[in-house]
Amino acid sequence: MLKEFKEFAVKGNAMDMAVGIIIGAAFGAIVKSLVDDIIMPPIGLILGNVDFSNIFIVLKAGKDAAQSYATLAQAKAAGAVTLNLGVFINVIVSFLIISFAVFLIVKAMNKLKKAAEPNTRDCPFCFSAIPRKALRCSHCTSDVDPVA
Repeated sequence: MLKEFKEFAVKGNAMDMAVGIIIGAAFGAIVKSLVDDIIMPPIGLILGNVDFSNIFIVLKAGKDAAQSYATLAQAKAAGAVTLNLGVFINVIVSFLIISFAVFLIVKAMNKLKKAAEPNTRDCPFCFSAIPRKALRCSHCTSDVDPVA
């Protein structure tokens, strides 16, 4: 069992996946900071000094039975049960940014993969190099199957 695990862990796919997860976590932290510290403050300022991280609804007051709290941190410290709408908005914005960034990365990778495809292929009859889209070999004149 240990030998099988070692083989799995050393395979290229497992290592690539581990590196991807680590980089993804770091990228997520960067995007969270971008949203919380760069994007949302100006939007809050435009909307009248709204701090999205402090938009919440108190569902049940805390131990001090105060009906209102100035910040989410105060409500949590008092043990109040809250519905954190502002935090949710920040998470949605983070998700949209990460999704767009992943889309751009996948699009670039697909473009690189397409550029890396060879322009020629081998004739299945005479093994000469022919254009990828050819329907007939120019060397042996055999009909060849089209490539999708």
